[in-house]
Amino acid sequence: MSLPARVRVTRPPLPLAPTLRTAAARLCPDAPLDVLSGAALAIAGGAVIGAHLRWPGGEAATVETGWRGRGIEEALAAALA
Repeated sequence: MSLPARVRVTRPPLPLAPTLRTAAARLCPDAPLDVLSGAALAIAGGAVIGAHLRWPGGEAATVETGWRGRGIEEALAAALA
């Protein structure tokens, strides 16, 4: 499945830059952002709309409600595979 035209998935370097860290915390509030071992973010129109975060012993993923079911979840998971 392909992503919507204006959505891109990226694997930013760790630790996350402050703006990306804020977005990741909003999407995955229980994720321990200080110990991430991997991160994939979905961006549309300059805004982070999805995140898949991994850390030792766990992971979390979410996509904003209006963007769900468009292949973004799968693209985020594939970026960290």
